[in-house]
Order: sequence, then structure tokens, then C-alpha cells
Amino acid sequence: MSDDWRSKSLYLTAGALIGAGAAYVAYSYIGVRRAAAAQAASNIPAKCNVPGGASLEKFLQDEVLTEQLTRNVQFFGEEGQLEIAKSFVIIVGLGGVGSHAAHLLLRSGVGRMRLIDFDQVTLSSLNRHAVATREDVGTPKATCLEKHFRRILPESHIEAVVQMYTAEAEDELLGGQPDFVIDAIDNIDTKVALVAACQRRGLRVLSVAGAGAKADPTRLKFVDISESSVDPLARALRTRLRKQHGVFGGIPVLLSTEKPRCKLVSLADMETGNPLDYQIVPNFRVRTIPVLGTTPAIFGMAAAGYVLCSLAGPSHAIEGEPIIKLTAVQYERALERLRDRERARFGSDEGVAVDLDDIVFLLREAWRGFSAREPQRVVAPGGDKGLMRSTAHLTFTRWDPNKPCTADNLVLLAGPEADSHDALPSLDVLRSSEPELVARVEAILDRVKRELFF
Repeated sequence: MSDDWRSKSLYLTAGALIGAGAAYVAYSYIGVRRAAAAQAASNIPAKCNVPGGASLEKFLQDEVLTEQLTRNVQFFGEEGQLEIAKSFVIIVGLGGVGSHAAHLLLRSGVGRMRLIDFDQVTLSSLNRHAVATREDVGTPKATCLEKHFRRILPESHIEAVVQMYTAEAEDELLGGQPDFVIDAIDNIDTKVALVAACQRRGLRVLSVAGAGAKADPTRLKFVDISESSVDPLARALRTRLRKQHGVFGGIPVLLSTEKPRCKLVSLADMETGNPLDYQIVPNFRVRTIPVLGTTPAIFGMAAAGYVLCSLAGPSHAIEGEPIIKLTAVQYERALERLRDRERARFGSDEGVAVDLDDIVFLLREAWRGFSAREPQRVVAPGGDKGLMRSTAHLTFTRWDPNKPCTADNLVLLAGPEADSHDALPSLDVLRSSEPELVARVEAILDRVKRELFF
């Protein structure tokens, strides 16, 4: 072996030893920190002593909480995580969907939660419940979650309510100015009453549709209630809200577009089991549907993600991929209408800085096939049914005429609306006369800017 090679070998060996030593020191330091955090965590009282989860709002001043929530802070930023810590969320229905939603909201640092359910943990529900064990069978679902949650994040204020939601108990169950409500109820009458009450009170609510008899996680969608024709439970909710409460849209729904894979359990099969597995309140659950445990868990986690992103601030809000199906011809004609408008206004379409791919994103995802002047984006009953949508009456035009014709400066309007908009001397007119419209449009344009990397 040459002297040069020996020198290189010694150099490499020394480097390896130094690197190994540094790694040992680093891992030792991490181990000490984790041991200290574990010791500190063991000293946390079993119950939260600060109503409203106020201690969570000071998570940056607590080493254990800072470490526990560090991944969320990296995702939302300190301000976004602080908004989550200050939030109050109500979850109604604590089965497979609701328990997983509540579980992930807790682990993400929501400061206060009210957990509402009249039902009990059964053996048959253990295939899909987030935290229940056999020891919890026979106990109320609400208190079961409360018990486990105090061990996971004792700083969060948990209120367990063992009660069925009813219209008569609305003030009691929805009081306290919640920041968000999750409807994870599987009974249609109760579901309608809860969602209608939230709408009437001006509370943000996410309604979760049926998870039974489904398995494909890629079919989940967040849609407006007016688009909920593909799910039987959501369709029934849409119909009753419209007929009984005059609510046509403006409520987000989480549903699966997958067709059910199996039928309701027959009455003969139910009679061979324990009736309590199917029916705690007389006539409340007469039939049941088979449930693959993974599906309600995914529904619940998706619901928690939607709420967390909403709580953290508008820039984090989940829009959801639209359920509507548009054709290639619709996109092509939308681009051509924009070019025609540019030629008519400016004598040339050379300033159009968008292509067909941009139009696809803008028409379907950013504006979802609705004029910017349709704030609730409601599909008319008996009309598009949420799957197809007419866009022939719509056109893109510049939001600010003094800015270029780029994707983040295009607004979708009906033809006459676009003509009126183009005739405005400046956006200042709209800012003073229609501030809500301006705020809504510019929030969408900000999203377009972020997502298309302008």
C-alpha cells in the first residue's frame, strides 16, 4: 500500500470517528431532552385546571407543549397554531367518524372541545372507534373520550355531554360561541335539526355524510350541500334543509362518491345478535349498515383536517377538489371568450397570459363554475345536481383593468356582469360599495396566486 493511500485511509478513518462521535453526542443530547420532556409530562396533572384551555394558548412558554405541537407549528406557523389553541369546537356524534375527528383535533392542540353523544361504546363499535378499549364497553362514548383525552393532552378543556342532540336542547348544546361544529350524526332527523340550527345561529359547521359500506379513500370530497346528490344521507339532508328550513346551500359536506359495496344488515341477522349493538334509544337505529373500520376513521381525520385548516386562518383553508365534471369544449370556449373580450377592449389578445391548463384550474377549481357574484354557489334544485354545470353564460375578465391579463387577475362573471364590471372607472368604486364582494374575490385571487406559484 502506498504512503498516499495510507494517508488517505487514516484521514477517512479519523473523519469517520469524529462523525460517529458527533452523532453520539447529538443523539445523547436528544435522549436527555426527551427524557426531560417525558419526566415533565409525567408531572402534568390528570385534569386540566384552566377552563377554556387557556394554558394551551401559552404553548410556546412550555417546553413539553412546544415539543408536542412542534410539527403543527411548522405547518401552520405560530400564529395559526395559536388560533387553533384558542378555538372551541363542538363534535356531535362520537362513533367511528366523530371519535377520530375529535381525537385528531385534540392531538393538534384545539383548546376546548364539547363532545356530545347519548350512545354507549359497544363491542361491535371497537372496530372503528378511535380510542375505546374493551374496558370502555358499556360506558358513554363522550366520557370514554374524555377519559382518554385527558391522558393525551391534559391542557385542553374537554366537556363531555351524554345527551342526544335535539332542537329543544339547542341553546344548551350549541351555546358558548363555538368556532366550529362537526356534525357526525348518522340519524337524518337529528342531523337536519343540528345543521339548520348552526345555519340559523351563524355557526360554521361541517356535515359528514355516510361512511358505511364504503372502502375507497380516494373518493372522499368536500362539497357544498347543494352538490350532495351522490350520497344518500347527504342527499336526504339537502332535500330536508331545502323543504323544511329554506336552506339551499352554503354548508360544506364531506362525502364519498363511491357507491355502497353492501346492503343494510337484515332484520333476521340483527335478531341473532345483541339488540343493544344496534339500538340504544327505541326506534333510533332500526337497521344498521356494515362498516369497514378504516373508512369512518379516514372520514373523521379528513373532517379534523378541514376544521383545523379553517381555524388556522383563511390562507390555510381547504377548498376541496370540485365534484363537478366539465368538458374540454367548456374550457376551450372559456379561453376563446376571454380572448374575444380582450380584443374588443384592447384591440388585441396578445396580453392574454394564460393557457388552457390555467383556464382548467380557474374555471373548475378556483371559481368552481360559478360567477363571483354567487357567494353561496348554490346549484338550483332540479338543475345541475352537482355533477354537470353550464358555463356558457360565464366569461373571464380582468379584475383590475390596470393589471395584466394573468390568472391571478381574472374574475369569472356572467356576461352582463362582466360588461358592468369592465365599465367601472376603477376598483375603488367596488371597494366602497361592495366590500364583501371585493374581499371574497381577492381571497380567491390570492389562492390562485399561491397555487400557481406567481
